Amino acid sequence: MAALPAPKSQTVEAIYTYWAGKMEPPRAYLGGSAIGQECERRLWYSFRWATAGEAFDGRMKRLFHRGHREEETFVAELRGIGCTVHDIDPSTGQQFRFKAVGGHMGGGIDGVALGVPEAPKTWHLCEFKTHNAKSFSALLKQGVAEAKPEHHAQMQVYMHMASLTRALYLAVNKDDDSLHAERIRYDEAEAARLMAKAERVIYSPEPLPRLSEDPAFFKCKFCPMAAVCHTDALPAVSCRTCLHATPEPDGDGRWSCAKWKADIPLDAQRTGCAEHRYIPALLARWGEAVDASEAENWVEYRAPDGVVFRNGAWGMGSYTSSELAKATPGLLRNAEFLALREKYAGTVVEYRDAEAA
Repeated sequence: MAALPAPKSQTVEAIYTYWAGKMEPPRAYLGGSAIGQECERRLWYSFRWATAGEAFDGRMKRLFHRGHREEETFVAELRGIGCTVHDIDPSTGQQFRFKAVGGHMGGGIDGVALGVPEAPKTWHLCEFKTHNAKSFSALLKQGVAEAKPEHHAQMQVYMHMASLTRALYLAVNKDDDSLHAERIRYDEAEAARLMAKAERVIYSPEPLPRLSEDPAFFKCKFCPMAAVCHTDALPAVSCRTCLHATPEPDGDGRWSCAKWKADIPLDAQRTGCAEHRYIPALLARWGEAVDASEAENWVEYRAPDGVVFRNGAWGMGSYTSSELAKATPGLLRNAEFLALREKYAGTVVEYRDAEAA
């Protein structure tokens, strides 16, 4: 007889549920902490809110919060060894934040420190990180630039935005509490390359090239954008996936709408409106854009098999963006569905492909 599993602690499960319920909306800006990611298409999808983000359970969310808890410890320790540390912006009561690229890129820094023993007269940007044993071992052997290139890139752009020339990377091994400190020199050329990359991502009207065209490539398989990048799945409906919306270079993260001839408030960007029409490149796997009407607000597509449909107002052969987001290319070819839709003037509110189920 198989042994019964040990009962789960209700207290532990309640704590995990508490963390699981902490939902954060997608960032309004391209984070400096992400700019070091290899794939520019992934960054573009993220900036355009193509998905709701990675889904994590309560335990993982609590683990991520561990890094925030360590920040206070690192600040106290640096002060304890005689450093002057500024970690809170007195005007906001939060981290010091910086913006660039028309306010569409930014992030918060862990702090700045003066009195670092290796160079006590130089102000250092502070970057605090936690690692597991395997990651920490690689960090010791290879250094930040090789072992954690995203962290290195993050410090370069933050030094650039903060006008600092040195950074202090302070890391802890979560398994045994051993520490690693590494001073990073500002690289003007590297920072310029990263800022140019940010501009490409932010101002490109269409998805940038993939890291790989092979969906089985290991970096693609585990990417949170894999579905919208390598399958027929469509991005979420929001102003940022709409062909009418544009991130503007002036202002503080300003987006404009060509349809309504107005700026788009952040809250409105998250849901979009009934006039949302997908950026045609996002429907490339469904068909090629062959016609459009600005006045009637539709785009017409033709699939390789000859099927023609529109992304526009409801109609026979015409689907709103909200419908397309819940459908599949196969559904648009389903005679039974098409007949019911016409008979009852129905709309797609939910669809589950039987073959995929």
